[in-house]
Amino acid sequence: MLIKNTTDIPYSQITPKSVYLNRRKFLQAMGIAGAAGMAGSQFVGLIVPDSAYATSKLSTVKGPFGTTEKITPVNDVTHYNNFYEFGTDKSDPAKNAQNFRTSAWNVSVEGEVKKPRKFSMDEILKLAPLEERIYRHRCVEAWSIVVPWIGYPLNTIAKLVEPTSKAQFVAFESYFDPQQMPQAKYTGLQYPYVEGLRLDEAMHPLTLISVGMYGETLPNQDGAPVRITVPWKYGFKSIKSIVKIRFQEKQPPTTWNIINSHEYGFYSNVNPTVDHPRWTQAKERRLGEILRRNTLMFNGYGEQVAAMYNGMDLKKYY
Repeated sequence: MLIKNTTDIPYSQITPKSVYLNRRKFLQAMGIAGAAGMAGSQFVGLIVPDSAYATSKLSTVKGPFGTTEKITPVNDVTHYNNFYEFGTDKSDPAKNAQNFRTSAWNVSVEGEVKKPRKFSMDEILKLAPLEERIYRHRCVEAWSIVVPWIGYPLNTIAKLVEPTSKAQFVAFESYFDPQQMPQAKYTGLQYPYVEGLRLDEAMHPLTLISVGMYGETLPNQDGAPVRITVPWKYGFKSIKSIVKIRFQEKQPPTTWNIINSHEYGFYSNVNPTVDHPRWTQAKERRLGEILRRNTLMFNGYGEQVAAMYNGMDLKKYY
């Protein structure tokens, strides 16, 4: 039997794990459906995949910079999310993103670059070896997780498009469809969701373009099919379900800074000495744990990233 790696198969043809599992349920049900008097809707439920968990295995190599801390259980990470397009409660994304369509996905890279282009998901998956990196992640709401992300440095794509000398910042934009995301209209945010980094931050090897986690492709509620992961900044900087990357001369607007610049600065580096106006950032609670722990400067990645902020007033540029 020939077994292919995921990266050898077009993204649109990957068989989701949920389909495989539901196929087994279907075959088992065939033998008992008559005797049990299974209703039509129950029977259909066995063969229709739950697309919020439509994940498939990815082939990876071990990446650098990973922490050795205990990994947060996957059930916590996939059921306690901030993804406001699918609702504001932490349990909403897992429920409301189930039918989110991610096929035929493209990411446009444009702006101050010599070679603007669109990347399909098939291309993104094959641009570089997929690395597994176990990163700490810290939310501005003072909870944290440790996740084995799958991806490769964002600078891989940047080098292909060749930013010009005018490029000083990188802007990101999420996918938005009000028909697929009706809960978004109740959140008070402007859509599509936008974020940004300074060019040196985007080019830093810690900044990932992520296509998976826990050995598999991304679940819908965690930013399928492709997102950005920036481990030394608060979680909302790691924008989900991206469709556009734009290199530009001026600092781009960002969603949370637009709605409340007093609480959400452009840089949003994890900093225990700069409190959120409504709560302390000195402590955090790891999902699955009861006791709170000390928040680490730059989320523990200071050795790698602190030099980028030499001479900056981190209370002013929060």
